[in-house]
Amino acid sequence: MKVGCIGLGDIAQKAYLPVLAAQPGIELHLQTRTAATLTRVAEQYRVPVAQRHSDLDALLAQGLDAAFVHAPTAVHPEIVTRLLEAGVPTYVDKPLAYELDASVRLVELAEERGVSLAVGFNRRYAPGYAQCVEHPRELILMQKNRVGLPEEPRTMILDDFIHVVDTLRFLVPGTIDDVTVRARVEDGLLHHVVLQLAGDGFTALGVMNRLSGSTEEILEVSGQDTKRQVLNLADVVDHKGQPSVRRRGDWVPVARQRGIEQVALAFLDAVRAGKVVSGRDALATHELCEQVVRGVLL
Repeated sequence: MKVGCIGLGDIAQKAYLPVLAAQPGIELHLQTRTAATLTRVAEQYRVPVAQRHSDLDALLAQGLDAAFVHAPTAVHPEIVTRLLEAGVPTYVDKPLAYELDASVRLVELAEERGVSLAVGFNRRYAPGYAQCVEHPRELILMQKNRVGLPEEPRTMILDDFIHVVDTLRFLVPGTIDDVTVRARVEDGLLHHVVLQLAGDGFTALGVMNRLSGSTEEILEVSGQDTKRQVLNLADVVDHKGQPSVRRRGDWVPVARQRGIEQVALAFLDAVRAGKVVSGRDALATHELCEQVVRGVLL
């Protein structure tokens, strides 16, 4: 199975390549325009010279069975379009694109060509978060905070807050019929944003503070007099009278803890089985992010 990895930045090196390189039966092809990075990463993973590519044309000429796109968001539309037009099942880091119309075009192109298009919402596969689906979810609260990083609103929402948006969509137990956005913007930079989603019998709150004093990610789901917390995607605390703590095992790889290993392997399994992965549900998250952008910029 020939698998291409396009873009060899931090996320590819830290998260995806350790997973892909460890899989049996995969012929890994790497592509980046940065020659030094290509050589260094290829040597690290013992990728032969014939499987190193400096441009997309050379990579596509290999007849790929699947591709992972970890290039910057700004070039996602161009790269993903080329892959889909070539009939290559494609996994791309979130977001598909910064602009909603570009994301719509990519999903529609994938459907027209009958080609898989998967978006990297790894938190759906993170063990602590996936286990929350089993828990009562009348109230959902997710915080993803950073230190000293106010940013242009669209960039921050589509590159980072999108994880919060998608996780809330994944966990809400019913149809969303109310969306409320509150935010603080100063000198064109988004300091914090709060998203409230509500439906019959549930409320979900997503919070991101880029001036919080701490880098943290906390998820809480509660209902029926019980609560489950997931702290930094690692420790799970169940509250029912007295709290009980389940900590991440010392030898659990970070990629598995964060759901990256699971989502990557699920995509590859679908490709092997000839199953077409639809980008429609991912597009719904992008559409909700566009509502957040509009709410912030009002």
